[in-house]
Amino acid sequence: MSRIGRMPIAIPTGVTVTIAENNKVTVKGPKGTLERVLPAEMTIEEKDGHIIVSRPNDLKRIKSLHGLTRTLINNMVIGVTHGYEKALEINGVGYRAAKQGNKLTLTLGYSHPVEMIDPEGVETVLDGQNKITVKGIDKEKVGQYAAEIRDKRRPEPYKGKGIKYADEVIRRKVGKTGKK
Repeated sequence: MSRIGRMPIAIPTGVTVTIAENNKVTVKGPKGTLERVLPAEMTIEEKDGHIIVSRPNDLKRIKSLHGLTRTLINNMVIGVTHGYEKALEINGVGYRAAKQGNKLTLTLGYSHPVEMIDPEGVETVLDGQNKITVKGIDKEKVGQYAAEIRDKRRPEPYKGKGIKYADEVIRRKVGKTGKK
């Protein structure tokens, strides 16, 4: 039996969870509303302040959907109560970020500045010129946008220049050595 799939999801106060037909789950909370259609094979039910996900049989596909479905609902509940954020750091001489409205402008050593517009439901906050925090209630969107920002100039292994996650460790390499 799936250990994660079996765990009940506690519904915090101030959060309402609606389960409609075809497993369309809507979670409303203090930070906003999230909606998602989950696999129809799973049975999602609400019992005395908890959500329980159960599966009909033990086929491999159904087993793998069991834990996934539970985790997706749990991520929605956490998102509308606490929200999600990812921190990025920009390293390199002359590399910086600027924010104007919902437009993020990155100067990354290219011949032109890179401009990115925040997607709906996701917000970027700058802390100085080289720290970016991506915030939102949808874990998937926050992670995707943070990855897109990082992709504009990935960290390189020699000097460590580029955009990296705050908790990421860059494996450094030794540069060239001259002939004697």
